[in-house]
Amino acid sequence: MSAVLEAVRAGRVGETALLVQKSTDAERRSLLPELQALRKELRAAPWESRAQRSYPALQVAGAMCHSGAAAAATWITGADMRWRQAPPDMLLKALADRGTNWQADVARRLAARPVSADVPFPLIAGLARRSGCEVPVTDASVVGWVRHIGHGWGRVPLADRLRAEPDLAPLVNGLFELSDLGEVRWLFGDGPGSWQSALAELTGAGVLERKAVVDACVARLLRGGGPTDHRIFLPLLDKLALTRDEERERVADWTALARDAASPVAARAQSVLAALALDGDLTARQLAEASEGLLFRAEKKLVRAQLVLLGKVLTRDPSSAAELLPAVAQAFGHEDTQVQERALKLVERHAKRLGGEAGSRSGIAAAAEQLSPALRVRAAAVLGLAPAAEPEAYEEMLPPVPVPFRLAAAPESAVALAEEVSALLAADGDADVATFERALDGLARHAHRDQDALREALEPVAATRWWWEPESYRRQHAEEYFGHPRRGFLTGEGGLDLILAALYGAVSTATLLAGVRGGPADRDCARHEFSRVLDVRLRELAHRIRTDPQPLLLATPSWSTGLLEPAELVDRLDTYRRLGALAGEADFAQALLRVRREDRAAALAAAGRASELGTPEGERLARWLSAGEATLPASGRRTSGPRILIEPDEVQELRTDFPEAFRRLGRSFTASDAVRYCYHWGQENHRHWLATLPELRELVAVRLVHDLSEAALDDHRGTTAALPLLAESGGPAGESTHLCVAYGLGARHPEDRLAAVDALLVLAARGQLDAERLGAGLGQLVRRGAVKPLRLAESARTAAATGANATIWEMLRHTLPVLLADLATAGTAGAQGTVRGLGELLSVAADCAERSGARGELPHLSGAAARRGSSRLAVQARRLEDALAVTAATVENSTKTT
Repeated sequence: MSAVLEAVRAGRVGETALLVQKSTDAERRSLLPELQALRKELRAAPWESRAQRSYPALQVAGAMCHSGAAAAATWITGADMRWRQAPPDMLLKALADRGTNWQADVARRLAARPVSADVPFPLIAGLARRSGCEVPVTDASVVGWVRHIGHGWGRVPLADRLRAEPDLAPLVNGLFELSDLGEVRWLFGDGPGSWQSALAELTGAGVLERKAVVDACVARLLRGGGPTDHRIFLPLLDKLALTRDEERERVADWTALARDAASPVAARAQSVLAALALDGDLTARQLAEASEGLLFRAEKKLVRAQLVLLGKVLTRDPSSAAELLPAVAQAFGHEDTQVQERALKLVERHAKRLGGEAGSRSGIAAAAEQLSPALRVRAAAVLGLAPAAEPEAYEEMLPPVPVPFRLAAAPESAVALAEEVSALLAADGDADVATFERALDGLARHAHRDQDALREALEPVAATRWWWEPESYRRQHAEEYFGHPRRGFLTGEGGLDLILAALYGAVSTATLLAGVRGGPADRDCARHEFSRVLDVRLRELAHRIRTDPQPLLLATPSWSTGLLEPAELVDRLDTYRRLGALAGEADFAQALLRVRREDRAAALAAAGRASELGTPEGERLARWLSAGEATLPASGRRTSGPRILIEPDEVQELRTDFPEAFRRLGRSFTASDAVRYCYHWGQENHRHWLATLPELRELVAVRLVHDLSEAALDDHRGTTAALPLLAESGGPAGESTHLCVAYGLGARHPEDRLAAVDALLVLAARGQLDAERLGAGLGQLVRRGAVKPLRLAESARTAAATGANATIWEMLRHTLPVLLADLATAGTAGAQGTVRGLGELLSVAADCAERSGARGELPHLSGAAARRGSSRLAVQARRLEDALAVTAATVENSTKTT
């Protein structure tokens, strides 16, 4: 071993640098292979081993031995050395004998590395300054500089540390141009010692050019960035304390910020523009341009503030009406009718000042088409327009009904099947049921036809799996993993791994048989049943591939929803009869649960053919198809805290003549079973759950109720992804399905609420939505505090925006009376929580009623409408009452005319 390598292994950085420095160029080149071999050795060593202390010396030695700048920079920034770097001053000292051009090149290459390389700024700056070139300003160098300044120098004030920086101006400019501040955002605090305070102090002292800093700060706010970047640059802008002249110079920038920037930045820009407008430093045209963008924003606070400003300017300068009133009319399209009314009042107050401005009047008249019906009548009166024509009959707009698709046959070639299996494993559980079931059927068919050809085709796929290497630690434990009595349930990906492992002999036949006989460890959880069914099917297939390959799978669906056509199942049983093949117990049980029974003519015809087969499976299928459609069990509601849960009775037809795992699907359970902790929750693929019972979705829904309640009550994310699938599934949509949708509409996260809205609209499009049941259930959930009114209002507004106004009104027509009844007695439990957000629900209901032509009375609405004041609740209650009354009157007059 050379002396250099010995010093590196011992971690003696100084000695390593001295020995390499004394070496010739040829000796340095000859050292490189040894250093690279040592580096490979260290990569394989455990993190906590003493060998890791060699890295700093190894980094120095490699940097000194590489003659090329690119190679040296690559060595220094290697990912394996990132957490064990040599001190920058040591590296600088070691590279001091290199030429200035070489050092400048290395500095530029280090600075060009990604921020994640964590290159120390003192190393980049030291190389650059020593070579006489400017410090490269890149994301990596600026982030490194911020970290360097923020971490060191003891108790020296930040402003003094920055003042001592020789390249302060370009680095500060680079700070404003950083693409992502996420790496250093935590270093930017607030208060006297913050970066913002220090930069403002240096700008005030003339160390930094004021105009350059102000321009860079405004430009960064205009550019935007991460969701919290404004928390750094907006306080800096405030600390710079712009003068009125500086604000006046940037009117176009404030306008752009007010239109498009994050809400806090837009509010700051709005305040600047308002001050300029009230001081007469904005023309009417400039104020109109700023208002047109602001009035389109969703933040009601900003919109209301802008309308107040426009009202002040119009009062002070009546001649600006022709310019400003068309801008005010932009608020006619706001989703909040109170904002619409505020804007209309401004137009009513100042419309007479338009005079003969036909262009302005026509623009306002066009915008008035977006007003709610009642406000549209007022707008027509004030603008002198003809009364609106009789509105066209309302037409509900619902999404097209999802159409299931036929499953294609399993791939004919083993190579094509291997490609599908590889894609399924890469999808990591996200593949649809059709693709998964098609692959399972293909594995069974090809294993029956030619296992050698199947193994050859699948070898490139199997070679990537964790259990593949024959002598590896994991391969030795594949038996234990797949056969452990306390294992969890197999998911789609885990099941494919088991089948491949069985095909290649990585799991013994005895272990596979034990898995089929014993099944997974018993855990008493209401949601386990569907996981258990998939698990036993996968284990049965893996065992049969090794012992008695099946010619095909009986349970492969005909349709993407999981439904199996009865005639196809009879044909498959006939194939089994001709070949003398033995049907898999779990495979046949799943086929029975999937076979279509709703089409009674097709079911009875298939039953006759099945009985003629003369096999036990044919007779069993004939009895199953002749028994009639699947029926739902009786169920009752129970409460658990704020939750409403469902307790189903037994499903008798599933409790007999089925294997144990399938009989569990029909068992009853209580509310306490539903809330019990379930270790595997979150790992399940609900597509497989719904495809297990494609004509009995209620049995799936009842097991999802508690978990969906967590989306509303416990802020869980992603649990509502099953709702659109539930809506597309078959069978009656009963109490459990509607309760699942109700919880989803009140979910904490917007994407979860959107999934619930999709499910609601699909149910409505299929004619399966019971709006009364859903609405009344929502009323009780809101009253109990399980669903927040504001979240429900947002979901309802989203659904109504698609054109489903009548559907949403019918739902809210049964929700609102439950909540309005609480207003009569302030002491009613839950009344205070109900009041907050009720105004938003009433607003959505009024929108839907006006657009759909709803009529009649709503219980308890008159009491809310009679409340004094201009609270949102009272205003929207009166609006809804007027809408229902106006519509009723219109219908009555129309009837009399007829």
